Amino acid sequence: MEFNRIKYTDKQLLDLYSALLRPRMIEEKMLILLRQGKISKWFSGIGQEAISVGAAEAVDEDEFMLPMHRNLGVFTSRGIELSRLFSQFQGKASGFTKGRDRSFHFGSKEHSIVGMISHLGSQLGVADGIALANQLKENKKITIAFTGDGATSQGDFHESLNVAAVWNLPVIFIIENNGYGLSTPSAEQFRCKQFIDKGIGYGMEAHQVDGNNILEVHQKVSELKESMKWNQRPILLECITFRMRGHEEASGTKYVPQELFDEWEDKDPVTNFENFLYSEKLLTVENVNEIKAAIKIEINEGLAQAYAEPEINSDTQTELADVYANFDYEEVKPSNESKEVRMIDSIADAIELAMAKHHNLILMGQDIAEYGGVFKATEGLVTKYGKSRVRNTPLCEAAIVGSSLGLSINGFKAMMEMQFADFVTEGFNQIVNNLAKINWRWGQNADVVVRMPTGAGVAAGPFHSQSNEAWFSHIPGLKIAYPSNAYDAKGLLLTAFEDPNPVMVFEHKALYRSTTEQVPTGYYNLPFGQANLVKEGTDMSIITYGMGVHWAIKLVEKEGLNMDVLDLRTLVPLDWESVFKSAKKTGKVIVLHEDTLFGGIGGELVAEISDQCFEYLDAPVKRVASIDTAVPFHPNLESNFLPINRLESAVKELLNY
Repeated sequence: MEFNRIKYTDKQLLDLYSALLRPRMIEEKMLILLRQGKISKWFSGIGQEAISVGAAEAVDEDEFMLPMHRNLGVFTSRGIELSRLFSQFQGKASGFTKGRDRSFHFGSKEHSIVGMISHLGSQLGVADGIALANQLKENKKITIAFTGDGATSQGDFHESLNVAAVWNLPVIFIIENNGYGLSTPSAEQFRCKQFIDKGIGYGMEAHQVDGNNILEVHQKVSELKESMKWNQRPILLECITFRMRGHEEASGTKYVPQELFDEWEDKDPVTNFENFLYSEKLLTVENVNEIKAAIKIEINEGLAQAYAEPEINSDTQTELADVYANFDYEEVKPSNESKEVRMIDSIADAIELAMAKHHNLILMGQDIAEYGGVFKATEGLVTKYGKSRVRNTPLCEAAIVGSSLGLSINGFKAMMEMQFADFVTEGFNQIVNNLAKINWRWGQNADVVVRMPTGAGVAAGPFHSQSNEAWFSHIPGLKIAYPSNAYDAKGLLLTAFEDPNPVMVFEHKALYRSTTEQVPTGYYNLPFGQANLVKEGTDMSIITYGMGVHWAIKLVEKEGLNMDVLDLRTLVPLDWESVFKSAKKTGKVIVLHEDTLFGGIGGELVAEISDQCFEYLDAPVKRVASIDTAVPFHPNLESNFLPINRLESAVKELLNY
């Protein structure tokens, strides 16, 4: 291994040596602690330290880095206190995740680090968003995201690199090519000879370096960083290396031929750099012993502090309190002036008002700029606010949801329009595992609104008509709004933009242009978790939301029924107080929703009403919902699928119970 010191001073070389040695010594200690049962799991980066250290030492401390399993050197190079790092590894309360997640599954805004989740590749889209924020700030900062060769097979990798290339985002995607994805060798992971060959497919510059040579890594990242200040673009950097231990310690290494270990042991990044410094007369045995002794003291002191911390105790209120970032809702009352508008018009008005109020709000989605979106909710906004804030996206839902989170991490608000709610499956992982959990995991909020055009009744078939709100109501950390009318749609959407938490706003497509009503002009908002009693009576309660509100009102008015119709408005948080109040008053309850019956949110409502209001009930609580099939295309089939034709008979049955 050849080291070209170029213009490095003696001090710089020695500083790099210490930075390289620190994660190696920590790892060696962690392996001992693992065998002693003092930590539960360890993903070793031994043999790969030069990549993370070389990259981290080459960029500014306020430039975000998104590491993975084997990037301990990123954390140590950023100067994180070892006592807190060790508390994280041991699941102590002062760890970054308060014992809720392990090893390197955490981030630290203070240190400009965004940690991984187990779904490899998902951090790359987040890096896009952080880089986009830097681009919009015009601060000439870059972002570095790490991934392994195995994770490059995932869709997130391809989507994220494509988005970065299309938008010329200043990101360095570092691929640690260590020859294996867990136990699967590269030959069974991909057909290309080397990852730099992929660059041309994305229209992206690509470089390859010896990942075990810290000077080569450091020099290349330094050069790229400097050039990206003046020529913003994404770059793929392939670092050739080898994993000297198992994927994680429990997996062992029996699947790796011994000759590979022998070959790469000779390429050890620490030993080779140390020998180079000996040859440059910068190190002596005494120097090395002194440096190692100092690091050992630092490690032992950090461990002592972590050991001294008591074992963590769970407190239910604390756990629940951290699911959401704090939001102090401040009511803005509507004006006395109003005009007759459709629901789609009130949504468009809300988005424009939010853009004017929140200058850091970025809109993203397929065809939302010049075309105005397929439902025209963003029509005209690109002319007023420009393409930097109203952004057409490639068909990369996972990368764009990830980018929304990255924007939030770097000081922006983001709205993503799913072209149809059905397409959310492409971004499902990012929503339920990244957006929803990040505040609870390490205190980073996700200031993201995902708009979801949803629902059937328009003969659009099984892939443009689904009601999938129940998928997300099950996930702690998400908020869900589902307006039934133009007034609520505007007020709830404006609140969603104010809320620093991830909010999914479901908008029924069939309501966009089918009804009109008087909606106040100007800005106003509506609180989440406050249902609306749209009809009041004493004989029965229909608890519903979205299109169900219109079905219920139509039936009540046609039959002259004396009934409560309660519009939930938001499903998370849900106004249980109003639900229970209505149920106790009437004693008979129907829960109505467009979603299919089995597994719908109606099951939760029925269970809670039965549990909390049992002594007040005069009949079993009934559910009325769509049949348990996909949504059919033909109007006759769709009509039978939807619950509207079964609602009247259910009401009569319950009234006569």
